[in-house]
Amino acid sequence: MSNPHSSPHSSHTTETTRRDFMVLTASALAGVGACAAAWPFIDSMNPAADVLALSSIEVDLSPIQPGQTIKVKWRGVPVFIRNRTPEDIAEAKKVDVSSLRDPQSDADRVKKGHENWLIMVGVCTHLGCIPLFNAGEYKDGWFCPCHGSQYDTSGRIRKGPAPKNLAVPEYTFLSDNRVKIG
Repeated sequence: MSNPHSSPHSSHTTETTRRDFMVLTASALAGVGACAAAWPFIDSMNPAADVLALSSIEVDLSPIQPGQTIKVKWRGVPVFIRNRTPEDIAEAKKVDVSSLRDPQSDADRVKKGHENWLIMVGVCTHLGCIPLFNAGEYKDGWFCPCHGSQYDTSGRIRKGPAPKNLAVPEYTFLSDNRVKIG
């Protein structure tokens, strides 16, 4: 007959517990396997060593004369560095910021004490072309030959389809003649 000490549900409870353990173990192993398989794909999205090496650059500013613009490469994109003249600065400061499509004062685009240095990413904010310096309607500004966007002496969008000003990257002056971009 039946054992008085066993309940009719005891074998069912043991079987359920064993089944739950097997499902949990199999699920955990499948999860670990999926992570191990996905890791190479996820790791491939990290920047390559050559890109990381270019994450910041230092530029010697001493050879750049007032009124002169140079182009350097940073993170694979051009960066314009302009040693602005007092006339460039005065022209940029007199612009009514409220009239701009992307309102930004000249003081917001340069570092205090180094107002003559304008440092911007040289990529048009419309479709990524490289604007030309000293072209278009704005003297000592930039003109994008692809679709006609025009930027003033502070790199702010003034005409054309570009929605934003030329971007200003993170940079710090290491000395009066040396800047670190990035």
